[in-house]
Amino acid sequence: MARVCQITGKRAMVGNNVSHANNKTKRRFEINLMEKKFYLPSEDAWIFLKVSAHGLRIIDKIGIEEAVSRARKQGLINF
Repeated sequence: MARVCQITGKRAMVGNNVSHANNKTKRRFEINLMEKKFYLPSEDAWIFLKVSAHGLRIIDKIGIEEAVSRARKQGLINF
């Protein structure tokens, strides 16, 4: 699986390192991604999700059930 948040869909961005002499070289801006285990009471099961820090805040705000249902509608989770 790619390094993509399964709640928000965030992925790495591409940009430039810019030196003092204004030389530009390509670099990647990685997201703060972690693998977490969540309990879904409706399915009575534990699930593992790759979630960004922003995704964790969304889960705290709207709840795991609503976050997973929204991610399934967007096609980010396929189980």
